[in-house]
Amino acid sequence: MRPPPSLRRGGHPSKTTLRQFHDYFVTHLPSSSLHPDSKTAAASSSSTSGGIGPNHHRLPRAASVPHSQSTSGGTERLPSALPTTHRSNTTVVRIPLRSAKHHFGASSARGSRPYNEDAYQAGTVEVPAFAKRAPVSISRRPGGAGEEEGSTQANNAAGDPQVFYFGVFDGHGGEQCSAFLRDRLHGYLEDAAEKFDMRSSLRVEREADRTKEAERAEDLERKLLASWRETVGGYFKRFRPEYFTATQAGGARRAHESGDENLDPLSLEAMLTFAFLKADLDFTLAQAQKQPSKPKADDAVLDDRPINEDDVLSHPLKPASQNLTTLLQAPIGGTKRFKGGSTCSIVLVSTPTPMPFWNPASPSTIAAAHVGDTRIILCRVSDGAAVPLTVNHHPSTPVEATRLRRYATTFVTDSFGEERMGGLANTRAFGDIASKAVGVSAEPQITITHVTPGEYSFMTLISDGVSGVLSDQEIVDIIKEARTPDQACRDVTSFATEVGEEGDNATCLVVRLGGWERRSEGGCGSMGTAEKRQFRRRDAEDPRSRRT
Repeated sequence: MRPPPSLRRGGHPSKTTLRQFHDYFVTHLPSSSLHPDSKTAAASSSSTSGGIGPNHHRLPRAASVPHSQSTSGGTERLPSALPTTHRSNTTVVRIPLRSAKHHFGASSARGSRPYNEDAYQAGTVEVPAFAKRAPVSISRRPGGAGEEEGSTQANNAAGDPQVFYFGVFDGHGGEQCSAFLRDRLHGYLEDAAEKFDMRSSLRVEREADRTKEAERAEDLERKLLASWRETVGGYFKRFRPEYFTATQAGGARRAHESGDENLDPLSLEAMLTFAFLKADLDFTLAQAQKQPSKPKADDAVLDDRPINEDDVLSHPLKPASQNLTTLLQAPIGGTKRFKGGSTCSIVLVSTPTPMPFWNPASPSTIAAAHVGDTRIILCRVSDGAAVPLTVNHHPSTPVEATRLRRYATTFVTDSFGEERMGGLANTRAFGDIASKAVGVSAEPQITITHVTPGEYSFMTLISDGVSGVLSDQEIVDIIKEARTPDQACRDVTSFATEVGEEGDNATCLVVRLGGWERRSEGGCGSMGTAEKRQFRRRDAEDPRSRRT
């Protein structure tokens, strides 16, 4: 498959063209499954009375005869006996991911809030594969044929197995930021992968000196950090992202000499960090360049506020400008300034072969990038335990307390005993332009997980409307009892809305993995939290239990 011009070496996508998200996956189906009798009908029409079809398809039943080599001349075989279908005998089809209810499910509930500020996304992205290469012994057939001949799933434009993308976004203060991430974050990932010249991990290439590519990536990192310093200042004057080698002594040359993967400027982690920070910078700039809503003329309280109150960044208020439309085709975050934000958790799933990741025999690699208090959880087959891939970014988290120790004076405790930073519950988020200078960053926490065949049964992505009400194990046990991922996500949001007291927006995504059929085998199955969940449901249904 020839890649499009925008993905070829040396080609660059048009700045005025916005990539369209692929909310489907591509696979190969045998041509016989689309038109099962098209080839045999013509051949058998002359030999069958009435031209009804092949001999073994004669109607009525009394006229049918068993299939045998003698009746077909030894040249035809039943469909069940056909060998593995090759690409020359297949048809490429697109299957919408949200319609594949046995493989993926998504549900979002408003709760008792007037609006639903949550958002989610699912599909495939055009980035090179990053999974571990499969051993030659299992990637090749006994006859010497490669995996390409018998693959059952189409590759992406770059020739690699498709990379799946799942994301959940929890907005606060409005839906503008979460909608922006839902519609455009995947485009930033694809653009960053191209700018960083990300190579496929599945291609066998000679060891080449990529110092020039690494230096170009470091130059992109420096320019991005300089934009943050000039635009926001404060915390970002000394901002050093974990996976940016541009801020480390020696830079790309030191990484090349030491061979340390953590110092690789072209790593997947560096690319994800660049995409997140670039998206957050564009959203922040777009809001800062908009005029705020004008107060009413007769409002004495608003008239007494300082005239520079809207100077949310390090520079004075600038006239409204939509110069970003040349790159993004539309204003970011609406027509008025938006001071809210959104948390974010995304997952990229890559496989070493065209076999899809939900196949029990397929290994895969899961890359999770996380900001805020949305969560990503895996369910392990061996013991049925919940395995979280994320940690909530709250002021009380030790990592965040250390990172923001210079701004500890902004930490306050509300009446419920929860620690907040400048009125925000999260120390990392997209948007929140008024709190950027004190350290509210969109630098992601990145986790790479190599999954063996059948190791995990499913993966779920949830917003804090679910995780704030249910424990990780309760969520996992509810999903175990469902027949399909589509039913599972609806059960989770329904239960969280029913037993929750705050009534926050609740969103749940459930993704089937290789061990789905064995999800109830490990540990106690779903019985570990069954009694607790029954009690919570009875307590929620009892009107006397909530009297104050």
